[in-house]
This record gives sequence, structure tokens and C-alpha cells, in this order.
Amino acid sequence: MKALVLEEPGEEPTLSIKDLADPVPGPRDVIVEVAAAGMCYHDVAVMQGVLRRGVKSDVVLGHEISGRIAQVGDEVTLASVGDRVVSTLTLFCGECERCLNGREYRCFYGRGLGHGIDGGFAQFLKLPEISVVPLPDSVDLEQAAILGCPMGVALQALRDVARVQPGETVLVTGAGGGLGAHSIQLASALGARVLAVTTSVDKMEALEELGAEVILADELDFSEIAQALTEDMGADVVMNTVGSAMFTSSLRSLAQYGRMVLLGEITGDRVNLNLAEVLFRDAAIYGSTGAGRSHIADVAEMVESGSVKPVVSQRFSFEDAATAYRSMRNKQTFGRVVLIP
Repeated sequence: MKALVLEEPGEEPTLSIKDLADPVPGPRDVIVEVAAAGMCYHDVAVMQGVLRRGVKSDVVLGHEISGRIAQVGDEVTLASVGDRVVSTLTLFCGECERCLNGREYRCFYGRGLGHGIDGGFAQFLKLPEISVVPLPDSVDLEQAAILGCPMGVALQALRDVARVQPGETVLVTGAGGGLGAHSIQLASALGARVLAVTTSVDKMEALEELGAEVILADELDFSEIAQALTEDMGADVVMNTVGSAMFTSSLRSLAQYGRMVLLGEITGDRVNLNLAEVLFRDAAIYGSTGAGRSHIADVAEMVESGSVKPVVSQRFSFEDAATAYRSMRNKQTFGRVVLIP
């Protein structure tokens, strides 16, 4: 099979299309013929060389994967050849305390696809049968690649971590990215008013079409605009998909008893935290990553019902993966881009 291999990370990473052995299923494995694989900022960070810990050498990246089942092992009971599926983000045991509590994305024995083991930037991928989630027939197969990440990740953060309630105000930073664009839709679906922060004038119209009130983060601190738009009450929830670069302004945007959820870190910088900003707001700051089978299944139902839609703005071949990488680095993409084998 053909696979996209990261031979050497760096500002201009060395990516090669190689012929690898076709995967062979074990008794409880399935072989997925990959239809599409999303390119996440995790992949970009590994390509760039910023993220190295735990990454296998000559890794095949990609943890956002959709496709059809091409083969099944002799003991598989949960899937059949031809099924349309999306993968979980992590391979998990299904038996430890975290897995049994619905947190299989934090399995004590988990292995990250496209990180510690090879992922979906390939024609075929071997997965345990418990690591695939069936898709409704009406959900586009290529768009389905991003149901786990970023969509399931955003749902888990909004619904389970921040516990967003109808009528609350949610502010989203990095609104034009994959986590941002889908956080807007999911927060709206949960009944919230959404403020979207972007640094790109070119993305403002698209963000408005997703149902957000857009704040352009240019010369004026966006927290001042957020406070003005909420009559100095602030946002009940801030979904900070950018991290340190917008941490201070995100904190200053919070309402009393506000909750900030950190979903990403782009620059890797440290932050200066004035504890009084937290104390006097009675604020809470959470970190949140990952999505389980239930989150992916719930998002699939929401897509099927039309309450949210996957935002896939561009499709690239393996040969053009370096172009996709540079486009993401230069903030020239909207929502998510996917690679098509």
C-alpha cells in the first residue's frame, strides 16, 4: 500500500510516499480502506518538529480517519466488510477503569494514532474492531474523517467539561480553525450565543455564516470588545483553541463564575498569570483534549440531523501534503483540510 511517511521533521519537513506492506488483520481487527484523513495541528506540530515526545520514527501521521472496512478478523462481531466507519483517535484496551467510564481516549494503555503508532495517511489501516464507529448512510464519507477530531473533541469540551447551558455566551478563539469553526456550531446547537475571535479579515464572513458574532482581533484587545458586546458581563465560557497567545485576553473576557477551556497550544510559550484575575471572577480553567466513541457517535447524529456540519474547506492528495502543511502554517485554511489517498 501507499503511505505518506514523515522522514525528517523541520520547518520544511521531509515527507515521502512509500510502499509499505499491506496490513493483515488479527482475530479482532478490521482493515479500513481510508477514504480521507484530516490534517490536524497535532500533525503540523510533529511535522514541524515542535512535538517529538513519544513520536515513532518514520511515522505515518493522521488520527482523523474515515473509510470502508475492507477485511475483518475471524472473531470480529461488531463490524462487517463494506461498513462505512470513522476511527477513534486512540487505540484503547476497553477494560481499564477509564475505558469503562467512557474515557477511552485517556486509556491507561492507549496508543495514539499517527503518534506512537502509524496512522491514517495511508491507503489502509489496521484497527481493533472497538476502535471504529459506524456512520449513518447520509453522512458524507470524506467529511466524516473529522467527526472525532475536531468535532468530537469540541463536543466533549463544551458539553462535558464546560457544561454549556442554553442562553449562555460562549467565546471561541482561533475561530477559523478546525476546533474553532466546529465549536461555534456545537455551542450554537447547545443553545448558546457565540462570539468568534479571528485575526483574519478574510474569514469573517464565513464565521458569520456559521452563526457567530465576529470579533476581529487586531489593534484592540478582544476582551474589551467581548465585554462591550455582553454589557460588561463577560462570556460564560471561553473555548481557547489557540492557547498561550490568547490566554490573558481570554481570561479577561470571562464573566463571573466563567469557565475557560484550553483545547490547544500553538506557540508553546509560557503565560503570566495574575491570580487575582481568577480569584475575583471565581473562574475555572480546564484543559481538555480527546473524544470517545460516544462523542463521535453523538456528533454523527447531529450531522445526520443537520444541526451541525463538518467544515472541510480543501482536499489534498498525498503528493500535495507539503502544500497542505504550509497552508495551515500560514493560516490560509478554514475549518479542516483532509488528505485523500
